[in-house]
Amino acid sequence: MDDKNTCNDPCPISRSLAFAGDAWSLLILRDAHGGLTRFDQFRKSIGIAPTILTRRLAMLTEEGLLEKRRYSEHPPREEYVLTAAGRDFLPVLFMIGAWGRQYRGGGKLVRFLDAETGTEIKAVAVDEVTGAKIGTRPIRIVTPDED
Repeated sequence: MDDKNTCNDPCPISRSLAFAGDAWSLLILRDAHGGLTRFDQFRKSIGIAPTILTRRLAMLTEEGLLEKRRYSEHPPREEYVLTAAGRDFLPVLFMIGAWGRQYRGGGKLVRFLDAETGTEIKAVAVDEVTGAKIGTRPIRIVTPDED
């Protein structure tokens, strides 16, 4: 996918995949939602090479999903915290996880629990206008030229 062309692509899926279509980026966002904030925490959790992690954190920061905050002056150290856009990405991660549980499951899988109730979270995408579960009704894709 050509990043230069995708930023102008009228498809919001294509625009989103230009930065979030990378497995490392999705795993960083997953771990950030799980409370990780520091470089070494991400590196240890994901098993990612430091150079790749540096690039992904820079991109997620540049795209506005994470922001850097200094937590130590001597030596200077920064952590990465979710922005509003990063927090709004959680349902996307849960939908990917729900698909993975159904079609890539098997064996022991991580479970995601509601911290207040202790119940397992079962993600479902619903159209806000019709109330219908997304995927149960046909869709039509309309390009900007057709508006």
